[in-house]
Amino acid sequence: MKKNILLIFSLILISTLSFAQDVATDSTGVKEKDKPVRSPFESGYLIDAQTTVIPNVKTLEAIIQHKFGTTENGHSDLWGIYAPGSNIRIGLNYVLLKNFQIGAGITKKNMATDMNAKWTIFQQTRKNSFPVAIALYGNVAIDGRNISAFESGQVRVGTHQQLYNKFQFPDRLSYFSQLIIGRKFTDWLSVQAGVSFTHYNSVGTLYDHDKIGVHFNGRIKVSPQGSIIFNYDEPLKIKDISEQLEWTNHPKPNAAIGYEISTSTHAFQIFLGTANGLLPQDNIMWNQNDFNKQQWSIGFNITRLWGF
Repeated sequence: MKKNILLIFSLILISTLSFAQDVATDSTGVKEKDKPVRSPFESGYLIDAQTTVIPNVKTLEAIIQHKFGTTENGHSDLWGIYAPGSNIRIGLNYVLLKNFQIGAGITKKNMATDMNAKWTIFQQTRKNSFPVAIALYGNVAIDGRNISAFESGQVRVGTHQQLYNKFQFPDRLSYFSQLIIGRKFTDWLSVQAGVSFTHYNSVGTLYDHDKIGVHFNGRIKVSPQGSIIFNYDEPLKIKDISEQLEWTNHPKPNAAIGYEISTSTHAFQIFLGTANGLLPQDNIMWNQNDFNKQQWSIGFNITRLWGF
């Protein structure tokens, strides 16, 4: 299965690169450099997703992400705004090199500290000498909870076994990696698709360590500063990498829709979605909210850019 996945990735990249050219020819026959398209997305964030957009070199980005509790209780807790279970992440990103960004953040849920990096390998160009943008994103997160949260300081060994090892620092780690392919089709429509791999070093015996997900998201621009945005994440059921005999607790899809208002230095997104996590591996591995049961959450993202 892993060989098949690598083969699929390779075919996608090879077929895309076959369309690429370094230059375009104008009406006079003179070769000129093809420039990247303008603003395929307004921010590097799109609800729960990463976009292929990275700001200019030496740009510092601050991000605040917030999700309230679920809306299933209706007006009794103001559709989740006053409900328990809210989640917050505060992060900083810095563009170290052209199209390469590093960042860090801390999340309320599990007091997780994450370090991340994003590299836009290819940008879509205006004359379609390269028809799509391709980016790689990855992070590592450290679960910051007290050791008592991890089975009294022990970690179970193997599947359905009552064997334990002493809890150690590597057991706190989780990882997420993603390939993102995006295209700006028109001035008002941009979409992305992606595939990801999630790994947790430590999980309970009823859960998998690894999960592969597919992702689809985009924006529909309705005004110079406003856009309708959407996001969908689907954890796949792949027996070849599963440690379970039956699918009893497979994570639910994450679906979200919202509205974005942006300026040259700010982006504000408000949305309604099913997942409570703010780290992508959290949503892919642990989401159990079901949109059919009105287990939606109101959330918002705020980003601010500073150039140096």
